[in-house]
Amino acid sequence: MKLQRMNRRALSLGALAVSGALALTACGSDDTGTSSGGKSSATAAAGSIKCDDAKGQLLADGSSAQKNAIDAWVKNFTQACGVQVNYKGSGSGAGITAFNQGQVAFAGSDSALKPEEVAASKKVCSGGQGIDLPMVGGPVALGYNVSGVDNLVLDASTIAKIFDGKITNWNDAAIKKLNPSAKLPDLKIQPYHRSDESGTTDNFTKYLIATAKTDWPYSGGKAWQAKGGQAAAGSSGVAQGVKQTNGAIGYMELSYAKEGLSTVSIDTGASAPVAATTDNASKAIADAQVIGTGSDLALKLNYTTKADGAYPMVLVTYEIVCDKGNKADTLPATKAFLKYIAGEEGQGLLADESYAPMPDAIIAKVRTTIEGLS
Repeated sequence: MKLQRMNRRALSLGALAVSGALALTACGSDDTGTSSGGKSSATAAAGSIKCDDAKGQLLADGSSAQKNAIDAWVKNFTQACGVQVNYKGSGSGAGITAFNQGQVAFAGSDSALKPEEVAASKKVCSGGQGIDLPMVGGPVALGYNVSGVDNLVLDASTIAKIFDGKITNWNDAAIKKLNPSAKLPDLKIQPYHRSDESGTTDNFTKYLIATAKTDWPYSGGKAWQAKGGQAAAGSSGVAQGVKQTNGAIGYMELSYAKEGLSTVSIDTGASAPVAATTDNASKAIADAQVIGTGSDLALKLNYTTKADGAYPMVLVTYEIVCDKGNKADTLPATKAFLKYIAGEEGQGLLADESYAPMPDAIIAKVRTTIEGLS
C-alpha cells in the first residue's frame, strides 16, 4: 500500500495528520505496513482537502489508464468530505459517451475531445461545452512476457511491425539486432491490443504514426485498426492477458505493468535506450504544447523527441467537464474533487502510483480553470 512513502510525501506537503487510519487500497499498490505514527497517507492528506459545499454522490466513467490514480484520490476525498465518487473506468470512449449523454458529472479520457464530441457536449452543458483538463501523465508501457528475457530494447519500426503482424517470432533478426546479448527464444509473438475504444490505443498509435509511418499504415484513433493479435478489454485486461501468455506483449499504462511484467526500453535515437519510467515520461510531457482554446487545455505531445532520458510513448489523461452548465446538485462536489486532484496533495500522490504529475506550468492553468467552473 506504500503507506510509509505516501505518508512522508503527504507530510512534506504540509498535510495535517488526523487520528485514525485508512487503508489505501488503490489497484496496483504494494503492502509496506503503516508509518511509525500509525496514520496512513490517506488520513494525513484528508486533513487538508477543502470540501467546500461538496455533498452527495458523483458518478464518473472513462479512461482505465488513470483508474489506479482515481482510486487513490477517491479514498482520500471520501475520507475528508464524505462524498462517494463512483468511477467505473470503462475506457475513454465509454466515458465520453456517458458524459455527452448526461449520465456522469465528469469523464476521464486519454485523448482530447474531438470537434464532434465538443458539439455533442453542448446539449448537456447548458450555455457551455465540455473541456479537457490534463490531470495525469505517464508512459504507455510495453509489458512483455518472454521466458529468459529480462531486458528488451525495441525501436518504433520494430514495434509497429510486431503489432501489425509483420514480425512474428521473438528471434527475428530485427529484434536480435537491437538485443545482441539477449537469449531470444524461438517463440511466437502474441501481441495484445485493446478490444474497447481506448485513449491508450489512440496515443500508442499516434506514436507509431509519428515515428514509423511507413511500417504503420493506419489512420489511428481510439479503435484498434490492425488485423490479428489478441484483444482484451481495458488496460487491466491487456496486462492480465500478457501475464498469462508466454511470448506475449501488450501496451498499457505503466501502473498495470509494474507487478509481474517486464517493460520494453525504446531506442529513440538518443544516446541510450529509454526505459518506461514516470521521470522519463515527465521529460517528454514537459515538451507538450497547449493547443486548446479558451478554457480548454488540450495538449499536443511530442512523440518524436530524441532527447536523452525522454520516454516518447506517453499519454496524458484528461478530466472532461462542462465549463458552464454543470448540474447544480453535483457542481460543488465536482469542483471540490477536481481542485483536490489538481492540487499539490493530489498531484503529489501520482509518482507513488507509477504516474507522472503534470508539469507546473500546465497544472497551474488547470487550477485556474477549475475555479471558474459553473
